[in-house]
Amino acid sequence: MRQYKEHGNVSLFDSEITLQKLSNIGNPLEKLSSVVDFEMFRERLESKLLNNNKKNNAGAKPYDVVMMFKIIILQRYYNISDEQTEYQIHDRTSFKDFLGLSSGDKVPDSRTIWLFRERLTEKGLGEILFHDFVNALTEKGLILIRVK
Repeated sequence: MRQYKEHGNVSLFDSEITLQKLSNIGNPLEKLSSVVDFEMFRERLESKLLNNNKKNNAGAKPYDVVMMFKIIILQRYYNISDEQTEYQIHDRTSFKDFLGLSSGDKVPDSRTIWLFRERLTEKGLGEILFHDFVNALTEKGLILIRVK
């Protein structure tokens, strides 16, 4: 009988080792995170999308708006549906790392992703934010065309 390489045992540092391997291979999401400060979108997103006139803190807490915007960026970059996005966030270490999620964190479902994108469109924020995003990439020399 042939001998094959053994499967490894799970260790305490597996996730760090995996992220390092992805980095060494060339993780485009890591590069994106290192050149774009996504916090620049927070004020606009929070002021336009969050209800700041609540009388109390009852009800479900919203997902972080910057993380949700990054999910929309993932969808455009990889050309994936809301359902596939939800699946890929659960499945891919690079997606979780890009979004700042750990394995135990709640992941927005496809409906939540759809609703967020609809609210961006409804408030007229989608194109404005992507324009700013493309400009940030252009300033860093990652793309050669400016969006008008």
